[in-house]
Amino acid sequence: MPKQILMSREVLLTGAIALLLAIIATRFPAFITPSNLANVFNDTAPLILLAIGQMIVILTRCIDLSVAANLALTGMVVSMINVAMPGLPVPIIILVAVGFGALLGMVNGILVWKLEIPPIVVTLGTMTIFRGTIFLLSEGKWINAHEFSDPFKAFPRAELLGLPLMSWIAIAAVIFFSIVMSRTTLGRAFYAAGGNPHAATYAGIDVGRTQFWAFTISGALAGLTGYLWVSRFAVAFVDLAGGFELSVVAACVIGGVAIMGGIGTVVGAMLGALFLGIISNALPVVNISPFWQLAISGGAIIIAVALNAQANREKGRIILKRAEHAT
Repeated sequence: MPKQILMSREVLLTGAIALLLAIIATRFPAFITPSNLANVFNDTAPLILLAIGQMIVILTRCIDLSVAANLALTGMVVSMINVAMPGLPVPIIILVAVGFGALLGMVNGILVWKLEIPPIVVTLGTMTIFRGTIFLLSEGKWINAHEFSDPFKAFPRAELLGLPLMSWIAIAAVIFFSIVMSRTTLGRAFYAAGGNPHAATYAGIDVGRTQFWAFTISGALAGLTGYLWVSRFAVAFVDLAGGFELSVVAACVIGGVAIMGGIGTVVGAMLGALFLGIISNALPVVNISPFWQLAISGGAIIIAVALNAQANREKGRIILKRAEHAT
């Protein structure tokens, strides 16, 4: 058991992050000051939120490539609502964002569940539809900082105990979904649906319905992130968060979420997001071209997938050895 804990993906990834910070500190010591690390965490908060939702979807042997488009569409919708009704309280805007994002996620879930269309096809299609809808709603125009109300922009920046609310929302999401995934029937159903769909069906779990709820949760988190994104950066436009879905999938895979489903943790997804967040923030500081971020992220994905495959292969060998002894 101690060896298993020591070699767990979360422990290894924590060690990799510590090593990465140590290497960065040799070039730029100010990077590892508490205040700067808090800023890095805050910058990574949107990726953490989306990675949690993506992790749940991947657990059920699906994938959601529409999360960034969902974020952008929801961000545009709440931005337009704020421009039209600047006096609308922020809590109501947040509820609208979460509800609208969840509705978009339900569209994905129903198409996968009821029509049995492959998830990658569904979410590629809805990704394009969502982006096109943004263009139709906005007519290709941007909504800029001076058009937003002050409370709308202030919420994610407001500080509590030295951390912005955006960071606290990410922390709360990690705690909440860690409990959901480990202590609730729905959380166990997510693992069962991806780990062994046939056994889950025999156990009375509706795999399609479980996948539907996974997409719904992913959509709700994308909607919440959509509001936080446009309010923090005070801008909304068609290509908002373009290509960000790739970073979300990368964060999950690096965090130990098995792309074939059934394996992964919320903490692992968070650590994967932090790994990418540190890289994206550190490269400009140490005078390395940001374009290297793509190469580093790609390399990290390949290494992570290779580690997952190796772990599964080792388990297979143990089973075979036991079978040989039994005979």
